[in-house]
Amino acid sequence: MKVEKTELDGVLLIEPPTLFEDHRGEFVELYNEELYKGAGITQNFVQDDISVSSKNVLRGCHGDEITWKLVSCLVGEFYLVVVNNDHASPQYRRWQAHVLSEQNRLQVLIPPRFGNGHLVLSDRAVFHYKQTSYYRQAPQFTILWNDPEFGIKWPIQDPVLSQRDSGFGEGNIEKSQ
Repeated sequence: MKVEKTELDGVLLIEPPTLFEDHRGEFVELYNEELYKGAGITQNFVQDDISVSSKNVLRGCHGDEITWKLVSCLVGEFYLVVVNNDHASPQYRRWQAHVLSEQNRLQVLIPPRFGNGHLVLSDRAVFHYKQTSYYRQAPQFTILWNDPEFGIKWPIQDPVLSQRDSGFGEGNIEKSQ
């Protein structure tokens, strides 16, 4: 298991503890509480979710004040953006992107007060995340994918978006202050 700090304080890039491949296929250990705690990742995850999307779908950037997320790509490939939305942080509004795929099997640990969004690069992708709190949309913030005040660089000009992510739907849209 390899754990690296990223440019954003508190965000970690992780190679899972077990990656095994032979003539039958592959085996990947996505989470092992004992090994992760031994690596300093001590969060108590209480819920697992997946989203399945097709090419050019952009989901996010969403987050809240309390939830840690451990993000993985099970199938395909996506461009993951992590945004610091902590108004008290010197890194407020800074963002970093990572490509996660079924080939590289990388994971990203995302702290509270950070938003995350992903753009599907392959024909289909399965986005998996573990959370330290149960999902509730009400306390979440949404940073619009193209908000010029954040300046996020996406490798697409015209993604497929939900109403919430395009700024036209229900939800708590966080505008920069």
